[in-house]
Amino acid sequence: MELTHFGDQGRARMVDVTDKAKTFRTAVAEGTVHMAPATAALIRSGGVAKGDVLAVAQVAGIMAAKRTHELIPMCHPVALTGLDMAFSVEEDAVRIRAEARCAGETGVEMEALTAVSAAALTIYDMCKAVQRDMEIGRIHLCRKSGGRSGDYERKWDDG
Repeated sequence: MELTHFGDQGRARMVDVTDKAKTFRTAVAEGTVHMAPATAALIRSGGVAKGDVLAVAQVAGIMAAKRTHELIPMCHPVALTGLDMAFSVEEDAVRIRAEARCAGETGVEMEALTAVSAAALTIYDMCKAVQRDMEIGRIHLCRKSGGRSGDYERKWDDG
């Protein structure tokens, strides 16, 4: 597979999408913030002093997705048509899921991944007074659809 972000001189470049057709594109990403059960319980009960952790993390994820091109140098500005965030508070973790959608010339994988990353960092920030050794991990693309490269779905090999 050819890397597309390098020009003839081997230097970084933004890929030209002028001739690409606009298609409906989606991407789903997930990630996890691991924490002590007591910290997860505080999030679940709304007992974190800074406020509603998941509501703030949701807004952070949406805002970050809309500004992905300002954070990741070679990303194109993407006019998102939708972004959904979902959170699952488990015994010792918060699982984060973002689904980004657009009708455009380039995909929304980076927007979904950025949304998850910003939400995870926000959860850490809001809970760090309670626990500093939380761990953000396993941020990954679950699936994507649309575009020239077609559909993708991650296959896990946990064995």
